[in-house]
Amino acid sequence: MKIKRLIITSLAALTVAAALTGQALGDHDHGNARDQDKLRPHSGELVNAVRDSTRRFRDVNQAKAEGYLLMFGCVSGPDDGAMGLHYVNLSLVGDGVLDASKPEIVIYEPLPNGGRKLIGADFLVFYDHWHASNTGTPQLGGQLMHLIDAPNRYGLPAFYTLHVWAWKPSPTGAFVNWHQDVSCESFNGQEP
Repeated sequence: MKIKRLIITSLAALTVAAALTGQALGDHDHGNARDQDKLRPHSGELVNAVRDSTRRFRDVNQAKAEGYLLMFGCVSGPDDGAMGLHYVNLSLVGDGVLDASKPEIVIYEPLPNGGRKLIGADFLVFYDHWHASNTGTPQLGGQLMHLIDAPNRYGLPAFYTLHVWAWKPSPTGAFVNWHQDVSCESFNGQEP
């Protein structure tokens, strides 16, 4: 019985991988085939939705044109890794609504040449806004959001957050706060 379940699970995974391979290879405007291979195992409905809704933000100037502003500098991890550069859309943060197609924050990694590489998105809702009309922990795409209590390093009231590493796979998962393979080392404190 266990072997039969393993075979069915493996076949399902191969079917999904084959479908994603076709989709990734058709995505001509981002990276090479090796980069696309890295994204495939990091796929899922929410990751794909975030990738689709943020594709236009690969150019940081497009994010800025749509009201995203750099805040908090480059956020480094307490032990290992970082979150990167958070470009925040304050009108989306203030609306109290969670929508996978409208991330409150788009996240970039600083590049040695001063540029920015889109690596993911962050969904954020303030605790008080959420609980004014909802009970329980908010979820997005079936993923529970993380509570960041106040006081916190950002100077914000308590909030829920969910990072989605849609453009740079994290070795510890698509929805963790800290990305082991992100660095703030190249951030010079200036906008490109």
